[in-house]
Amino acid sequence: MTKFVFVTGGVVSSLGKGIASASLAAILESRGLKVTLIKLDPYINVDPGTMSPFQHGEVFVTDDGAETDLDLGHYERFVTTRMGKVNNFTTGKIYQAVLEKERRGDYLGKTVQVIPHITNEIQEFIKRGARFGEPGAADVAIVEIGGTVGDIESLPFLEAARQMSLRMGANNTAFLHLSYVPWIAAAGELKTKPTQHTAKELRAIGISADALLCRADRKIPEDERAKISLFTNVPEWGVISMWDVDTIYKVPRMLHEQGLDGLICDKLRLNTPPANLRRWDDLVYETEHPRSEINLAMVGKYVDLSDSYKSLNEALRHAGMKNHVRVKIDYVDSETISPDSVSQLAKFDAVLVPGGFGKRGIEGKIAAARFARENKIPYLGICLGMQVATIEYARHVAGLKDANSTEFEPASPNPVIALITEWEDADGTIKTRSENSDLGGTMRLGAQSSDVAKGTLAHKIYGDVVTERHRHRYEANVNYLDKLRNAGLVISALTQREHLTEIVELPQDVHPWFMGVQFHPEFKSTPWDGHPLFNSFIKAAVDHQAAGKTSLKAVA
Repeated sequence: MTKFVFVTGGVVSSLGKGIASASLAAILESRGLKVTLIKLDPYINVDPGTMSPFQHGEVFVTDDGAETDLDLGHYERFVTTRMGKVNNFTTGKIYQAVLEKERRGDYLGKTVQVIPHITNEIQEFIKRGARFGEPGAADVAIVEIGGTVGDIESLPFLEAARQMSLRMGANNTAFLHLSYVPWIAAAGELKTKPTQHTAKELRAIGISADALLCRADRKIPEDERAKISLFTNVPEWGVISMWDVDTIYKVPRMLHEQGLDGLICDKLRLNTPPANLRRWDDLVYETEHPRSEINLAMVGKYVDLSDSYKSLNEALRHAGMKNHVRVKIDYVDSETISPDSVSQLAKFDAVLVPGGFGKRGIEGKIAAARFARENKIPYLGICLGMQVATIEYARHVAGLKDANSTEFEPASPNPVIALITEWEDADGTIKTRSENSDLGGTMRLGAQSSDVAKGTLAHKIYGDVVTERHRHRYEANVNYLDKLRNAGLVISALTQREHLTEIVELPQDVHPWFMGVQFHPEFKSTPWDGHPLFNSFIKAAVDHQAAGKTSLKAVA
């Protein structure tokens, strides 16, 4: 039988429930258990696909095409289990499912209520995410409940968790609660009162925490832990200190050394070998002992919130570790880039233009792509970053001076980037795709495979076939590919089914490393192996830096 660990949060949001959940999962996996994770989000959106990155951070995409919370990225980076549509659901998705059942008459005329109908549906979704009762089901499912205890939005999720613990038995469920222990500088002490109150709020709902993970900017002293234990009715060994660290990869060791995994295994009656965290120790050593540092410019639209590019940031760090360098990322707002100011990118060892939507800041991204191309700075364009590189090449090399995307200029006379429904085949028929007026779930999503042309940089990186995850609507217009090829742009990968452009690049005798990809490779990067595309990109940045130093020496 699958066991369940419910992770809740109190006092304030953004305490790191996702990191705590992923870290516990990593420790349990190191004990030989099969672990999966599920994220419950209390907002009414069906999924985060239409939410602003400024509000919600990045949208993580799974192989099966689910647009999910960014915490699922943490999960995939910490454990071997791959996430999917069943691993993330929202209040909106729950109510949608219940209302569909009501319309079909599944409730046989009963009055549909939060209890039991909504809470029962939540429990069914949780069990589905854990593949409960199926062959290959997880040994442990860690269920992270978004929001903060006391919020009205998350009450149905907490009630469903309470009911599950009652139905499944005390030894099949455990509760972890994250709380905030603030340091009051004027008083010169940590304050435990917020944690006391949030534990009381949780008990009022009918849930008693088995462990309290106390977030603070420093280690919590023994006397404060004892005080928290006394006032929250949690045994002292269950009061775990989670202090700020310089890398999230230290958290599994931190929690293990305080006995969290042992506590959970005892509560759930799991008899396992001891945890082996050697790989995490090696990872931390690599992050703390780089041989050098490179400077990378990320020219984006959502740079005011680093969580907008969470997986991308981690993928760059992973590639840095594989190349034994620290990657210092400078976030450059593309709205500040113009032909007059783009020379500021000359000081960087590489330029990366990430994905995004909408017209704002596009000309700055195009200017960045041109500067990197003309000055032979390693360039990686991801999704929109590939599209702006294509537009830039069409304008300044292929002679299509007014080239654009119909996303930005619907009436563009040379739409080198467009919706599939906006261009014609050679025989005059329109390539169609099912469309409606909704934005949610209408993009090309999830993992798809493409054939890679031999003799290209992409082939050196991927081999014959590349399979990556997607999240976009607009494509490179097939009617312009020959003009671009004739002008020297290499189309190095096409999708196997529709023959849509997946990778563009420049020949390496023209530019040492210049590539745009329509997919999102950052979603598949892990700290253990990095990702081959990012590994190659960072290696090119290291080589560029070394070549620059050599030329400077020669000039001197």
